[in-house]
Amino acid sequence: MEKSREELEKDLAEANAKLEQYRHKGQRLENRIRYYQQGEQRKRTHRLVTRGAAVESIAPAVRSMGEVEFYSLMEQVFFLPEVAALVSRAVAREGGE
Repeated sequence: MEKSREELEKDLAEANAKLEQYRHKGQRLENRIRYYQQGEQRKRTHRLVTRGAAVESIAPAVRSMGEVEFYSLMEQVFFLPEVAALVSRAVAREGGE
């Protein structure tokens, strides 16, 4: 059975409509992925800002330090054996180990 021109045009219109629906569905999924990725980035940014603020509240003198000096100080502090042991214990407690 051969289809008439009208039937073929109708099939084409339906196929184009379905294609458009799938494109929109794909776009919605991409938007959802981007939304969740941005949420994770926002959480990370919030955590970093909060922890940086905690350091500044405990040691107000670091506010006037440049970035290089601050990172150098933090490296020195965290390489101290006492600090490394405290961090290890805190991580173990938090992780339930």
